[in-house]
Amino acid sequence: MKFASAVTAAYLLLAGTAMAGEIQFPSDEPVASITFPDGWGEKETESGIDATSPDNSIYLAVDVAEPKDTTQTVTDAVEWLKGLGVTVDAGSAKEVEGTLNGMQVFNIDWDGTDKDGPVSISLAAVALAEKVLVVTYWGTKGEQESNGAAMNAIINSLKPVE
Repeated sequence: MKFASAVTAAYLLLAGTAMAGEIQFPSDEPVASITFPDGWGEKETESGIDATSPDNSIYLAVDVAEPKDTTQTVTDAVEWLKGLGVTVDAGSAKEVEGTLNGMQVFNIDWDGTDKDGPVSISLAAVALAEKVLVVTYWGTKGEQESNGAAMNAIINSLKPVE
């Protein structure tokens, strides 16, 4: 799913998705919040929060990081995905810049594969005042579409803690 299209369509699809409560993260010094639909397997990680859709077709992680070179952020994310068995087709990269809830966003989408076959992969750097949120997404092609409304609502719910 394209990050930009997820943001655009979120307002239209929110009504059909039952959402759990807002989660602020990291819990010791929250800098952002996000809301996942009921049934998603969300959990706090060392550097943020991650979740898996109920049908396991989508994995989403939002990590809090120090601002650094965008190229290094992308390289680190691709290496992390590689360690999980996800292969990124570098030639398929599509870059988009925009805003989400007033935050600047730089997003790259790729095609790739994992142990189950073809996947969609997305990496976004979301600028906060003093931190960066690194949003990593991958979803199984042909299955991820059933979670489109939920993904739109999740992405649209991401915001800084004030």
